[in-house]
Amino acid sequence: MATVFGRVLLISGNAEFLAERTRRRAVAAIAAESPECDVAESTAGGLGPGELVGLTSPSLFSSASAVVLTELQDLPEAVHGELLEYAAAPADEVALVLVHGGGAKGRGLLDKLRKLPAVTEAKHEAPKYERDHVSWVRGEVRDLGSTIDEPAATVLVTAVGLDLRALAGAADQLVSSVPEGSPVTQDVVRRYFGGRADVRGYEIADAALDGRLDLAVERLRWALATKVAPVVIVSAVASGLRQLVRLATAPQGLRDQQLAAHVGAPPFKISALRRQLQSWDPEGLSAALAAVAQADLDVKGATADASYATERMVLRVASQRRRPPRG
Repeated sequence: MATVFGRVLLISGNAEFLAERTRRRAVAAIAAESPECDVAESTAGGLGPGELVGLTSPSLFSSASAVVLTELQDLPEAVHGELLEYAAAPADEVALVLVHGGGAKGRGLLDKLRKLPAVTEAKHEAPKYERDHVSWVRGEVRDLGSTIDEPAATVLVTAVGLDLRALAGAADQLVSSVPEGSPVTQDVVRRYFGGRADVRGYEIADAALDGRLDLAVERLRWALATKVAPVVIVSAVASGLRQLVRLATAPQGLRDQQLAAHVGAPPFKISALRRQLQSWDPEGLSAALAAVAQADLDVKGATADASYATERMVLRVASQRRRPPRG
């Protein structure tokens, strides 16, 4: 990370883990560049007029100092002018790190800070859809010095879930497990994370939606026997059905990239979803969603036998699938 002495680092966005990681890295870079530097941390909401000037004044006991100001969105308006004045001409021996938690609050201050030459912004918005998490994983692996393609990244996201902290840890583990410069393949991902619950749920859902009932039930019973939570399986089937519904109701004429954005799936999955959709009609999708909704209620406490409720859901969902027309 480039030096922030004599500059202002603005960390913004609603991805808390990423913002915190960037903050830690900035503090580490400050310490590495100036080991004797004093780092003062404060929340913006508690600052009164004149206090920011004191925090950003050069230290009497060190040749350099740093200030980390969190929750910038809560900075009192009476202090906005002081911050903007300082950020317009920051002291060469002072590093200022500002952390804004995202959202509309304090946006006017952000817009003014962004216009200043001395301000560098690190913006972290949390990924929204599965495809966004897949793209994020690919970038994370690339930053770690390796590569991972979309199918392998999708397997990892399905296995680990959508928590960025967990995904970052998994990416680090996978990159460390392959020779330097080698790609992280699907086989590598499955070797380390193939036993995770969400992978099983995903595989059960795919088998049910493809009409491979024997395989779906086999995978389901194996998952339940290995203590996979029924709610995870229900969630996976629900996710698969929702993607089919979004694809079925997508506007005409969209390209694969546009469809992927509409459906919330990686682009390479569109062809597989199209193939699945050929065996479903609106009535079948509606009935299958109703079966999943009932199973969701059952496994969350409305029935004493969650395993039975989950198997019944898989059978009902698969039964709603129609065979594609001959010809």
